Amino acid sequence: MNLFLASRNEGKRREVAQILEPLGFSLRTPEEAGAPPGIEFPEDGDTFEDNALSKARALRALTGGWCLADDSGLEVDALGGSPGVRSARYAGCGGAAAERDRANLEKLLRELAGVAAPRRTARFVCVVALIGPDGAEIVARGECPGEIIETPRGRGGFGYDPVFVPHGYDRTMAELAPAEKNLISHRGRALRRLAERLRQSGIMASGAGG
Repeated sequence: MNLFLASRNEGKRREVAQILEPLGFSLRTPEEAGAPPGIEFPEDGDTFEDNALSKARALRALTGGWCLADDSGLEVDALGGSPGVRSARYAGCGGAAAERDRANLEKLLRELAGVAAPRRTARFVCVVALIGPDGAEIVARGECPGEIIETPRGRGGFGYDPVFVPHGYDRTMAELAPAEKNLISHRGRALRRLAERLRQSGIMASGAGG
């Protein structure tokens, strides 16, 4: 089943592919569907659900096929839930993804300077939205609780992974192997819930799509 993903984030694409391609999906870029190179999708909603659906609908309008979008972010309790839906734009920095990630992470650590470990609780949140050619929509949510450490560790992952330690672990998300991360990550949990709903609907069993 060809599945167009409303994202050019390579780290995110890898995670989606690792979880969904073994289930029979073939991940495709928006450009492979004829979308303009470098297309950006709207992220101006107030919730992760709003943004995921908005992006999926925009891509479906271009492709007419099966389209998947997600919106994800980090909610930090000591910051009142920030950066939340603004996680990717927290520092207001443009440029390459690596540059934005570094600026966002540095701002987060500045905001948490002096906050004691017991109050550095946080969660990663991901909402995925799938829209079919007939306009049917399926939405699934996943969360991964943990805490923010003071010093980044690890070379894997992306975004805030180097400072996020999941509950029950002594390693950051960036120190986990991809397969291990997918088992507990917010995106992995959301995608597995989505896959289960697809199975229940009979879509995956019938091999619908093209």
